[in-house]
Amino acid sequence: YHVLPAEVSMEDLPPSTAVQMEQPPKPPRDHLVWSLFTTLYGNFCCLGFLAFVFSIKSRDRKVLGDYSGAQSYGSTAKYLNIAALVINTIIVITVITVVALVLAGVFRHMDPSPPS
Repeated sequence: YHVLPAEVSMEDLPPSTAVQMEQPPKPPRDHLVWSLFTTLYGNFCCLGFLAFVFSIKSRDRKVLGDYSGAQSYGSTAKYLNIAALVINTIIVITVITVVALVLAGVFRHMDPSPPS
């Protein structure tokens, strides 16, 4: 970047030209961290592990520049993570409900009077 000399006017210079560069496509998400946590904390029927495998495949495709393959593997990992999350949520709610009902039933049948 150089400063123009004082004797050069802006009218003497050629007009500037703006060139628009195409933005490279945004790489697709691979959901690797989500798949890792699903594998560690909610691996129902190995859905978390399968999501983790598809996330790694998606990341490998992304590194190779195959964005369509990376998007395909990434969306599969996403859907597997969602399925594992829904199933694990249902299991947790069911277990909490059963435990609460059992405890309520146990406490209801207890005799509050001390034994004589």
